Parts: sequence; structure tokens; C-alpha cells
Amino acid sequence: MAPPEINHLSHPCIYGDFVSSHSERKSPFTKWLSKFFKSWSNRGRGGRHLQPSADENMFWPAPTRSLGDGARAQKDKEDLDRAIALSLGEDLKRPKDHQGYRWGTDPDEATAPQDSLNPPSNRPYVPTPFYPTGYRICGGCNQAILYGNCLGCMDAYFHPDCFCCHSCRYPITEREFSLSGRNPYHKSCFKELTHPRCEVCHQFIPINAAGLIEYRCHPFWSQKYCPSHEYDDTARCCSCERLESWNSRYCSLEDGRSLCLECMESAITDTGECQPLYHAIRDFYEGMNMKINQQIPMLLVQREALNDAIVGEKNGLHHMPETRGLCLSEEQTVTSVHGKPRSGSRRLLVLRAQPQKLIRRCEVTAILVLYGLPRLLTGAILAHELMHGWLRLKGFRNLDPEVEEGICQVLSHLWLGSEVRPSVSDMPSSAASSSSIIYTSSKKGDRSDVENKLGEFFLHQIANDSSPAYGGGFRAAIAAVNKYGLRSTLDHIRYTGKFPL
Repeated sequence: MAPPEINHLSHPCIYGDFVSSHSERKSPFTKWLSKFFKSWSNRGRGGRHLQPSADENMFWPAPTRSLGDGARAQKDKEDLDRAIALSLGEDLKRPKDHQGYRWGTDPDEATAPQDSLNPPSNRPYVPTPFYPTGYRICGGCNQAILYGNCLGCMDAYFHPDCFCCHSCRYPITEREFSLSGRNPYHKSCFKELTHPRCEVCHQFIPINAAGLIEYRCHPFWSQKYCPSHEYDDTARCCSCERLESWNSRYCSLEDGRSLCLECMESAITDTGECQPLYHAIRDFYEGMNMKINQQIPMLLVQREALNDAIVGEKNGLHHMPETRGLCLSEEQTVTSVHGKPRSGSRRLLVLRAQPQKLIRRCEVTAILVLYGLPRLLTGAILAHELMHGWLRLKGFRNLDPEVEEGICQVLSHLWLGSEVRPSVSDMPSSAASSSSIIYTSSKKGDRSDVENKLGEFFLHQIANDSSPAYGGGFRAAIAAVNKYGLRSTLDHIRYTGKFPL
């Protein structure tokens, strides 16, 4: 079959428009395309050329002849491609909803109009970040701040969610904040970190009239507390000196003293219970070639009985504000105690008093120690008072308080050191070389970390005592022992009544 005949009719043409006798034969799509072209601005009959925008460097010359159906189909396709390109060009000029971004192609593509007119169908258009002049970098996340609010502080800018507290890591939204170095804080977080809390009432320590934070701090335990707690009847442990916290309760002794739970763990409350410790300290003396041949009675007593015994003594210096031990030289009747905690509770002790007549058989009548103290403190007091007894039994007479109390404190310190720091290297080298030191302890190996810490505190107390006799005397005595040894120091005291220089 012969192909259908295609008539090519020649018609006059106006430059820029299409005129054809076959308008009735146009397809619906071609008719729509014609209407689409007529809708563009700056287009109409009588125009010389088609120019969609002053920014677009393209134009369409009008055809010089009419086209057949085959050629027209090809022309329709080209027209459609051009329409798409024009539509994209108009989109480039419209404002976008998102600010800080623009849609565009590669700079290389912008120089090739023929490529932009026929973009590959599989190439998506993606937003390209657009940084306006003077854009900022966030000091928190180090990303660009492209849109929205930002915070300017500390010579930097931040996204609102990036300006965070260095402590809690939450954003700082308040108008005021605290700054430490380069780290910002919520004011409340900074107060939690830097403002001290009282370890008694657990409140922030108040500011005084001068605008300063004033508090008290224990030199060993570093317990910080409000100054008011020194005068508001807050209980203080009679052993370790720590104040009672409001979220715990101390044990109450019958003579009015208080004892913290840590000290109560190793407290000695019965005279019979204290005897093994007393004999261990006597063995310690014997190991240092200072054997005590006489049997000296030892009793645990209450505060009142100890104070009465002090009044009955004719001489002797006693540690103030409270004496916790005494070496008796006179005959007296003393009430010793035998106490055990009440069943099911360690908060109150039940004591059994037993009067005892002390008869003088030698220069020393008895050794009295305050009951209810931890084992290490009880032992330190026993070592001190036993040295008083040894000096009297060995004929040391009329010593100055600084000399006698000082050398007794040295023996107390040495015994504590043997318990808390059981090694020869911890002892004065000259003292160790001049005597055969034997470290004995009835409870060595059974002590807890809490008890060892208490022992360090009692050593600290001896070394830092502020009294002239006990503190000053100890520092002078320990210096002499470190230099000359214990035996040479004692011999010098015997003949001169002074410490060797």
C-alpha cells in the first residue's frame, strides 16, 4: 500500500508566528502547546522574536516555512523541551520558602546553554548551601548558623540549643548565667558546684554580713559546717571531734558524752574487756627494754569518777578541756564501770558501777581511763599513763610538765604508730636502732579501714596539740628521740631533767 500523501502547502508567514492550513489537523497536545506559548509574557502576534527573560540568553527564530506532519512532530518535541527549560528558568527567579539556600546547577553547566536546555532525566536537583556575606559559625557545634535566632556571648555565636551548661549539659535559657573560665553554667548549677554545703544541716552555708561565705572546717576530717553549729547544742563526738549530722544520730553515753557510730564500732566499755589491750601495751614497753615489774591496776571509769580522782591527787598536770586518763599516786576509792550496750541497740549503754579501794603499794596506785572510747584511743591513753608510771617507778622526780608530758606523748605516739603503721621504717631510726621494738597488737589484722583512719587522726592530734606541755613538749621530745634515740634521751632526762639539745 502506498504511503499516505503528505501535502506541503506554502502559506504566507509572519516572523515569530506559525500559520498553516492544516490547523484542523493539529493534535490536542499541539493545540495545548500553542496556547501555552501564547500565555508567556512579551509574546503575541506581530512579535519579532520570543525572549522569555532578560536574564536568559536564548531566543527562538521563527520558521520560514510550514512543516509537514513528520517534521511538525519533531518540532513539537523541541517546543516541549524549550517550554520545560523556560519553566525551570522562571522557577529560578521565584523566591523559595527556605531561606539561606538556592537552587542551581554547576557553574560549568551555566556556560553551556544547550546542556541546560536538555538536562538528563535522571539528574535530581538538590539544594546547595548558600552562605550569605558575614555568616557565623556556632561556638558549640562548629556548624554554620544559617537561619533562625542565635546567641552572641563570650566573643562567639551559638545556636540556642548549643549554648549549654557545662555541668548539666542542658541549654541555658536564662538571661543571666555564671562563667568559670570559658565554661558557662546555670546559676543554680554553679552554686551546687562551688558554694559549700554544711555537712551538719546539709544547707548552703550562709553568707555573712560582709558578703563572704564563712564556715568552720575540721583540720583533719575537713568537715565543713555553719559557724552557728558550734553554739546550737549540736552533738560532737567525744573521740573524733566530728559534729553530728542531721541525717544520723550519735550514741549517747550515761555521763552525757556522745559517740559517733564509727567510733562506737571499736569502743571499749568494760574494764574486763580492756585487760588484753592493757597487757599488750605492757608487752610493747618490754619490747623497748622498758619492762614494768610492778602490777599496776587499770580501771575504766566514768567522767565524774575521773574528775573526783583528779581532785584527790596532790600533784600532776592534766590535759584540758577534758582529761581522759590519770596515773594515781594516792590511795583512793574509785568506782569502775562494767558496761554493755542495751539489747538490740548501741545508742545507749547500760553501766554497772563497782566501787574499788585502791591501796598504795608503790609509787603508782592505779591507772584510770575514761570508758567508751575506741580501742586505739584507749590504747594511746594507756600508753601515755603507763609512761608516767614507768618514770615514777624508775625514780624520775620533779620533772617540768613539758618534759614529763612530752616524753609520755612520745610513747603514746610510738605505740599508735606500731598499730596503724606496722613497719620499722615508720619509727624513728635512732630509736629503732637503740631498742628491740616488738610490734604486738591483740587486734592487728582485724582492724577496718575506719579504725585505721581513726588511728591516723589520733596521731595527728598528738603531733598538732596546741598546749605548751602536751603539744610543745611532744615536739621537743620527738626531735630529741629522732636525733639521739629513746634510751639516750631518757638517760639525759634522768640526769639533767631536760631534753638533750
